[in-house]
Amino acid sequence: MEDVLTEIPPPSRFFQEDLNNFTPPLPPLPSPFLLFSNPKLDAPLRPTLLIVAISSPSLFVFHHLSSKTLIGSLILPEIPFSGNSIEPSLTDKSCNIYAVNDVDGRILVVSVQCSVAAERSHAVAKVLIGEEIIPERVLILDSIQNRNFRGKLPPDETFAFKLETSAARKEGPSLLNDVDYFPSGSMVDGLPAALLSRCQLKNIKGTLCVSWPEFGGSAVPFIQSLLQKNVLPGMDFGLNNGEDGYSWFSQNRNRPFDSELYT
Repeated sequence: MEDVLTEIPPPSRFFQEDLNNFTPPLPPLPSPFLLFSNPKLDAPLRPTLLIVAISSPSLFVFHHLSSKTLIGSLILPEIPFSGNSIEPSLTDKSCNIYAVNDVDGRILVVSVQCSVAAERSHAVAKVLIGEEIIPERVLILDSIQNRNFRGKLPPDETFAFKLETSAARKEGPSLLNDVDYFPSGSMVDGLPAALLSRCQLKNIKGTLCVSWPEFGGSAVPFIQSLLQKNVLPGMDFGLNNGEDGYSWFSQNRNRPFDSELYT
């Protein structure tokens, strides 16, 4: 005779998604927003170039750029401020906005040091591009993700590819003339894809540059050289040895996994 107290109960007649219907939905997250250090700034800002640094090498390079001024931050309500330092640090989970000094034109740099979930990427892209900041041109710097690349990625080589919006292609000379286009069949996802899509939607000249390797000291001088040659000629990034301190930073940075695809 079966013991009704110890016998394994029969499976539920509900599917898991049906059971979730009885759970109250979580409240929606507040929208991200921009917070400027000078509230009297003329809005919207209209830079000639907006650079969004997402990859570890690009974050490291711009962190060491001394000729920049912190003018604001992108606030994501889900990212806590606990553990962040008073002065900008590579270990902070932040998204600071800087104005680059000593260059012709108005150039802004956004250093995305916090993880942006896939479902929040389009909201962040909307805040950064086309509302309070309306740039003439956008450059997005990210790394090639091994899982999204169709082909072999040699660990001992450095290279980069690009994707551009229609407006950037029609203009003529590319911002990154000597960089090849991203191979067909490969993909870019998450925040970089959302930013480039936002540029396309707003008819802004947008360029997404993805580099390899994703981590490793060789990527830092490669990105520095790419910027000095094509984007910020003559700019001193203050990096005598591109690998100083980068190994520790790249190993301790938390890389998010996003799933929104841009092909």
